Amino acid sequence: MKEKNKSQKALRTPIVSVLGHVDHGKTTLLDKIRKGRVVAKEAGGITQHIGATEIPIDIIKDICRGVWKREVDIPGLLFIDTPGHRAFTNLRRRGGALADLAILIVDINEGFKPQTEEAISILKTFRTPFVVAANKIDKIPGWQSMEFKPFLYSYQQQEDIARRRLDNRIYELIAKLYEHGFSAERFDRIKDFTRNVAIVPVSALKGEGIPELLLILVGLAQRYLEESLKLHVSGRAKGTILEVKEEKGIGTTCDVILYDGTLHVGDRVVISGKDDVIVTHIKGILRPRPSQEMRLESKFRSVKSVTAAAGIKLIAANLEGVLAGSEFEAVESEEQIAEFRERMAREYEEIEIKTDEEGVVLKTDTLGSLEALINELKEADIKIKKAEVGDIDKRDVIEASANRDELNRVIIGFSIKVLPGVEEEAAKYGIKIFRDVIIYNLIDEFLKWREEEKRLRERQKVEELIKPCKLKLLKEYIFRRSRPAVVGVKILAGELKREVKLIKEDGTPAGTVRSMQKEGENVSMAEEGEELAISIDGVTIGRQLSGDDILYVDIPERHARVIEKDLMDSLSEEAQKAFRAFLEMKRKDNPFWGR
Repeated sequence: MKEKNKSQKALRTPIVSVLGHVDHGKTTLLDKIRKGRVVAKEAGGITQHIGATEIPIDIIKDICRGVWKREVDIPGLLFIDTPGHRAFTNLRRRGGALADLAILIVDINEGFKPQTEEAISILKTFRTPFVVAANKIDKIPGWQSMEFKPFLYSYQQQEDIARRRLDNRIYELIAKLYEHGFSAERFDRIKDFTRNVAIVPVSALKGEGIPELLLILVGLAQRYLEESLKLHVSGRAKGTILEVKEEKGIGTTCDVILYDGTLHVGDRVVISGKDDVIVTHIKGILRPRPSQEMRLESKFRSVKSVTAAAGIKLIAANLEGVLAGSEFEAVESEEQIAEFRERMAREYEEIEIKTDEEGVVLKTDTLGSLEALINELKEADIKIKKAEVGDIDKRDVIEASANRDELNRVIIGFSIKVLPGVEEEAAKYGIKIFRDVIIYNLIDEFLKWREEEKRLRERQKVEELIKPCKLKLLKEYIFRRSRPAVVGVKILAGELKREVKLIKEDGTPAGTVRSMQKEGENVSMAEEGEELAISIDGVTIGRQLSGDDILYVDIPERHARVIEKDLMDSLSEEAQKAFRAFLEMKRKDNPFWGR
């Protein structure tokens, strides 16, 4: 018995990352396991940061009553709940890299989606063994769900048609996994779990199938991964900073995942900071209660030491400048501090925060969020002038205002505050601030605004263009011969506006349109086929004009260049003919006119 306890203490808790498409039920699955309601407390119901929940082996055994078959040595499982939106690839990479095992959750009714494909790619990259949780079986037509019952028991109670529907959906998942190079099968049909990906049908909402899912994870960690994943705790304490928080009565703290070693109160640690590494001593270690999500826990217990893997809160001096999303480790010498500093400098450079002379200002709450948003903006071909972790201040307004392009006079802030006086300063300089706590809302809102602004500008440019027009003077409707001449016209092609210059078919000037009137009303534009009266300044009918002339609008060369290059398809067939005739007229003496 003593040997068993010794073995259990030597083994660390395996880390399980939960990945999948947004809304496919990652957080809901963990809610059911820990019997909490984390999903309801998340912004928009979407996980925005990596969170951690430790489930002790006793709770797992209790959930798995009826299917539990053997004793194990691992202390439990530490679940990492990762963001679902595709912008969080890099946060998920940290989750994937950190994880010993993974659950790929897929809505059995929807199948593979963009983030599912992305998650598969991440798991491949890090060679992370995974199990597929085929979620939402309770949504299959005809399926009768049974709260927290093993899937195999529930399956036997279903009508044949419901079973067939489920089997068909599982075959579809098997086929998709095969396309990605994986041999997969429903879990109860697998003999060798190291060669085949297990698909476990579950209902995260009802708890159905969760007993088998947990059992397979525990079995994989215990039987196959003990050696390859080095589940034995060894060496100095190492971890990842999830979030930096200000706690009432405590000061600045860090939520972290300890992924190796044992951390003690009093240990000297080195942590990545915004300007340099921070060296401090651990004053306190706070641990959440079992099965409680660390980010939302309110009743932490103070402990003297903790062994990996665990989600914990650290209390120490000088944590204000800590960079969320980076690493920390216990150190014993100046040499170890120097090595850590060099490694972190390389990691920060790898994020590629390469800024442009012209571009938006980006501010986020963590290094992981910053990295994710940089990638998202670059994918959308958005230039970035400045990218930093921290709240929006007046210096950001100055940076944004220095942009020449108004579309770049923007500050994008994710999950951060706007410091006092900044909004007034931004309004003064015409700076647009976008801020949200849900990343895909933030990106979508910014891109939508940018596209609308572009369209508005294009529309304004097009509206300002002098477009092709061919018109005929109507000799029977000459109302005044000069100063200005007033005559009836018919628009043969294109559109006519006020203040445009006219030319005759030989290219000679034919005055300027000063006003337009139709049926006694002043109008600003006339279109193809319309008849109206116009006043023409600078000509006399009977001298420069005969009264039944064909005239063209004299389009400026710069405008003609834009029309020929970009707007020909938007013109009517007659307007295109009129424009080509106009160009031929202009290029008679100068072949390069308007090119």
